[in-house]
Amino acid sequence: MVTSPNAQAIIHDEYDVVVAGAGNAGLVAALAAHDAGARVLVLEAAPEAERGGNSRFSGGIFRCAHDGLESLLGLITEESAAWADRVTVEPYPVEQYNAEYNKSSNSRNDPLLTKRVIDESFETVEWMADHGVKWELTVGKLIDPDKIGKNEQYALPPGGALRAAHEGVGLIEDLFAAVEKAGIDIWYSSPVSELVMDGNRCTGVVVQTTEGDLIVEAVTVLAAGGFEANPEMRQRWLGPGWDLVKVRGTRFNQGTVLNAAMTAGAQPEGHWGGCHAVPLDADAPVVGDLRLTDKMSRYSYPYALLLNSDCERFVDEGENEVWLTYAKTGAAIRGQQGAWAFQLFDAKSSHLLEPRYSTGTPIVADDLATLAEKVGVNAEALAATVEAYNSACHDGDFDPFTKDGLSAAPAGQPVKSNWAQRIDSPPFVVYPVTCGITFTYGGLKVDDTARVIDTANRVMGGLHATGELTGGFFYHNYPAGAGLMRGAVFGRLAGAGAAAEALATAATVPVS
Repeated sequence: MVTSPNAQAIIHDEYDVVVAGAGNAGLVAALAAHDAGARVLVLEAAPEAERGGNSRFSGGIFRCAHDGLESLLGLITEESAAWADRVTVEPYPVEQYNAEYNKSSNSRNDPLLTKRVIDESFETVEWMADHGVKWELTVGKLIDPDKIGKNEQYALPPGGALRAAHEGVGLIEDLFAAVEKAGIDIWYSSPVSELVMDGNRCTGVVVQTTEGDLIVEAVTVLAAGGFEANPEMRQRWLGPGWDLVKVRGTRFNQGTVLNAAMTAGAQPEGHWGGCHAVPLDADAPVVGDLRLTDKMSRYSYPYALLLNSDCERFVDEGENEVWLTYAKTGAAIRGQQGAWAFQLFDAKSSHLLEPRYSTGTPIVADDLATLAEKVGVNAEALAATVEAYNSACHDGDFDPFTKDGLSAAPAGQPVKSNWAQRIDSPPFVVYPVTCGITFTYGGLKVDDTARVIDTANRVMGGLHATGELTGGFFYHNYPAGAGLMRGAVFGRLAGAGAAAEALATAATVPVS
């Protein structure tokens, strides 16, 4: 167990609560602690120019339970509300949210943690709006608004209908504005290296600076993300080949705080061999670039064939709406030779590509043989796969905006459960893809009030946690927007709980 920080370290004891991490989860925790009357310090490992963690790179979707479009109109900006007559949003009751959450994790997710996220999702979104976070419908995220006809209505997926205005960049700008307005202190380039412990109670953190250690004595909230940017930890926990995948988000999520907490006695929890990993443009940067944020993601594969370098299909591209399958599809791509694959569209579906495809360079040809040469794959193998797939397709009504049941079961290939149109109308269009990791699923065990649990299954005094360094929430897969929602719900719990603990402790300390 830790705890001999440098005796020469400078000690700061003027704060009640210290929050390690300045993404969505950490900033919400800081605001909640401040609301409860605590003096709060936020520690950010990144310099100010790179602040915001993975949240800044995100698409900003918050999966919350709601009663349909009318219940969202009171949250969204006037600009976004102008789309209200062009879209439909069915209610998203807690029962549906829970069912989709459980299905995505094969019911391995902790039911108490899940219930807390779902039950408090909408009120947390409202609370964030009260603190200045702006919201919008996901119209521009899921489809180019110009592609919605004047007399058409686009059905937004109910669980993915709401996002922070201007996505992750807007979310972080709004949260930092709220934190700064509240007068909460923020230290940049201030990574936490250790926890200061007294038995199983955390009394503060050690901050590693270029000029020596600093100790901040305060009730602690950990919100510093997972280990997805650390190739050694990816290889160790996720397995061979994961050290070479591309990182969609911040380079600062090295697992340092996660390791420090476990060294101090916190209990590991969750799916340590699992992660959120998505189809990413093959030419995407190795680590997230703030100029691009999530714009290199490639999520229109339900309308395509997803093929590996041997021109073999390896997933059911139409298993479900993309927001319930995308977070596991990257791992399937990583399992292919060279962690490489390509999405094949034809003229019937290429107009359905979401706006983010504009950041890529398509490979286009009028026949499959020429296409194969340009892509660098075997022409005969490509023709054989497409022919077998086309032969298994049936005539029917193709509906890109709902699960249409248009399926195909080609011999020797995975079933395609929905959107199974023949690939037979040139020009043919290809986008090469690889695996991009977003965040890891293994983390610290917390109870449903965000208190950290130790390896003896006891609550650790003075220690709360939220966001991507907590475990037990996701296994195998993930419903879009549930991560930011988890971070916010448990951020509020962690911040409020830490403040209550700190202020209660202060009230019992005798005045000398």
